[in-house]
Amino acid sequence: MAARAFRTALERWYERTRRDLPWRATRDPYRILVSEIMLQQTRAQAVVPYYHRFLERFPDADTLALAPEAEVLACWSGLGYYARARNLLAAAREIAATSGFPGDYDSIRALPGVGPYTAAAVASIAFDQPHAVVDGNVMRVIARLRNDGADIASARTRARFQQLADDLLDRRHPGRFNQALMELGATICLPRAPECPLCPVARFCEGRKAGRESELPVKRPKRAPERMEREVAIVEKKGSVLMRRRSLTATLMPGFWELPGPEDLAQWRAGTVLGSFRHTITHHHYTVTVLRGTISRAPVGLRWLRRENLDRVPVSTIARKALRLLLVRLDGAR
Repeated sequence: MAARAFRTALERWYERTRRDLPWRATRDPYRILVSEIMLQQTRAQAVVPYYHRFLERFPDADTLALAPEAEVLACWSGLGYYARARNLLAAAREIAATSGFPGDYDSIRALPGVGPYTAAAVASIAFDQPHAVVDGNVMRVIARLRNDGADIASARTRARFQQLADDLLDRRHPGRFNQALMELGATICLPRAPECPLCPVARFCEGRKAGRESELPVKRPKRAPERMEREVAIVEKKGSVLMRRRSLTATLMPGFWELPGPEDLAQWRAGTVLGSFRHTITHHHYTVTVLRGTISRAPVGLRWLRRENLDRVPVSTIARKALRLLLVRLDGAR
């Protein structure tokens, strides 16, 4: 492949067609770090409102470093994968405790929760350092460019694709090149239906020439999903909802508030079924039924929380979805 011609075609396309995303209007490493942490396992358009809200509340690392964890988690609530928020808070505290944001790849990589991809993204976009990013989108692009059918879940394949990305990198404009390559994977070189006629670098694609673009990349099958049923109980009293807080040592979402199940309420008296919804956690696919009822006395370990205060504390995603059903029912009754 003529790497120089590839870079030129890709970057010219990016400058003409790139999406207007807020983190592309800054070179501030803190703001870029926030965006990259939020974008892990989350679509860009879904991140935008959280990004704006988070930075409005925590505009710099020093402000974030001083915030209580519960406040940070409440601001993050709904975005999921809450370990990201805790790691971001820990990283801000390290940055605030030193002389400022680290300016090289290795120091950025040493921050809590920052892996090779995130460090390369921040180093290249904020500091113009020549480090190639390799995420799922980039792996897919490279597999098709090279007509490479190796298993991308393999550590050996990932290391080889990293070297290929390093070889392609525009070292004069690494940040622009990295964003262009990620944009290509996110908008054109799609997983199931690649838009090859619109691709600015289609002429370089060995997978397309071989007619294998829809077969690539190759990844070993995921674990089969486990389907589960769950019930949650909503009990109200004078504008408050009965909830419990997860242990701070819990594996998932420690310290978050959640709704109890009917089985947790010894004197539970069922009222109405508000509805149900689906919720996925890794390979567990839940169907959650939301019940409304009453009890004569709150069990030990549960507390009444005012509904209007729930935005100020970290609340589990299942609880938020369930309470949304309650609000829909209440609005419909007015």
